[in-house]
Amino acid sequence: MQIPASLRSLPNQLTLARIAAIPVICLLLVIGWDWLRWLALLLYAVAAITDWFDGFLARRMNQSSDLGRMLDPIADKLLVGALLLTFAFTRDFSVWELIPAIAILTREIFVSGLREFLGSRAVTVPVTFLAKWKTTVQLVALFFVIVDGLLPSFGFISGLLMWLAAALTVWTGWQYLMSTWPHFESVTTSAPAPSDE
Repeated sequence: MQIPASLRSLPNQLTLARIAAIPVICLLLVIGWDWLRWLALLLYAVAAITDWFDGFLARRMNQSSDLGRMLDPIADKLLVGALLLTFAFTRDFSVWELIPAIAILTREIFVSGLREFLGSRAVTVPVTFLAKWKTTVQLVALFFVIVDGLLPSFGFISGLLMWLAAALTVWTGWQYLMSTWPHFESVTTSAPAPSDE
């Protein structure tokens, strides 16, 4: 079976590598040994950098594709969501950090549902500049949560960044909802059966 050309492009391979690294990073954090946490930090840093690098290469090499545009935000949400759940399990989050973590996870799932709803109506909403920064702040905040488990003096910074990430995440989610609100008027006459997925 031949591999599609879009999967053979370097930008998309970087995105797929980022997705493949997620369970490895989470496993290293769950095991909890310090040297494995350092390794998880290194892998996470590389994965986070590819979030910028794959898009840069796609534009530079003129290899932008529909697959890449789909995979890139999915990879970001998988990385952030998996780490939020991992940190809740390992108790790296304090009670006060669980609040922004839940807010971030809720917003990302909600907006993904909105995108699916609008996709069935052939409506696309461009990603805003602030939404791109939202993802960056999320990734930086989670980086410092990992660091805090190694160097506890970073606890205040990681907590502050988590709340900042949550504020940006909720605000951009609200902006997305308001920009798509007019499309809720177009109700289909025969709705498909609800999915359990």
